[in-house]
Amino acid sequence: MDTVGLWSLVRFAHVAGAALWVGGQLALSLVILPLARHLLAPEAKDVFTAAAGRRFGLLTGAVFLPVQLGTGWAMAWHRGVTWASLAEPGYGRTLAAKLALFVVVMLAAAAHGIAHAKGRPDLARGLAVLSLVGSLGVVLLATALPVT
Repeated sequence: MDTVGLWSLVRFAHVAGAALWVGGQLALSLVILPLARHLLAPEAKDVFTAAAGRRFGLLTGAVFLPVQLGTGWAMAWHRGVTWASLAEPGYGRTLAAKLALFVVVMLAAAAHGIAHAKGRPDLARGLAVLSLVGSLGVVLLATALPVT
């Protein structure tokens, strides 16, 4: 495989991982959880939604985060990004904003899981919305970055 093909594969893995993460959040929020609320008895709904959340969280930690961090770091390295270049107008600042928002999203997602586990459904719901909206913001910022 030539280097162009390799970087296309790295970029594909990064974009596919982001699509699965954001798409999974949207599918859970807009399709699966509303159906569970309407079709399942309260006890079954609680068990199902907790299990779905745990499964999504496990996939996030085991697959999504390693793929995003590894491919993101590789693309930044390939482009020659340095800590100093993150403060430069254009690509650097856009990437810095994307990275900062990504950190906020991951913190909100982790806090959502904690709030849910501690029986704080209103806080958990707010953190889930923050994570989803932030994820869409990360994707929006990603579209502003030129191909590496």
